[in-house]
Amino acid sequence: MDNMDHTHKLVIVVGSVREGRFGPVVASWVAGQARAHGGFDVDVVDLADFDVPQALPAESPKHAGDDYPRPAALAPLTSALAGADAFVVVTPEYNHSYPASLKAAIDWHFTQWTAKPVAFVSYGGAAGGRHAVLHLENVLTELHAVTVRDGLAFPNYPTAWRDGRPLDPDAPRYAEALLAQLAWWAAALRSARETTPYPG
Repeated sequence: MDNMDHTHKLVIVVGSVREGRFGPVVASWVAGQARAHGGFDVDVVDLADFDVPQALPAESPKHAGDDYPRPAALAPLTSALAGADAFVVVTPEYNHSYPASLKAAIDWHFTQWTAKPVAFVSYGGAAGGRHAVLHLENVLTELHAVTVRDGLAFPNYPTAWRDGRPLDPDAPRYAEALLAQLAWWAAALRSARETTPYPG
């Protein structure tokens, strides 16, 4: 078996599209950690690169399947999500929750999240974005995704990062734990999806 048989497609989603956002810095560092891990083929998907409408069709993507009437401009995003074996969602915390841009991107899709693991990396003020993650766990569980227990949270991020890296010397170790769990779930769930249709 070559090495590609042991890697999983990891999509890192940059959830904020706000002007001056810090998300791309965090996502770039996480991507570096994931590439160093060696178990992932890493793709960073920045929602700022897509025009994600806030208004959705009346029909739920849960029932429409592949025929869901998404705008053509969303096709690359849909394809990236569909091809993923695992996700890392990078999110800030706005007013104790996550950005509307991220909710819209999630809501335009359904089966693309199903039976796949999702880990969270958050940043914010004193709470480090943890309130946003708590909300996202509920949303993605509803879409039959599997949320990974260990995440990364960066409180007071403007003073906790320098030159594109967190100042906390333990951050790489925490990232390693997150990625180890994500790789385990990615392997287990991909095997399950390939052998048995998910009963969703």
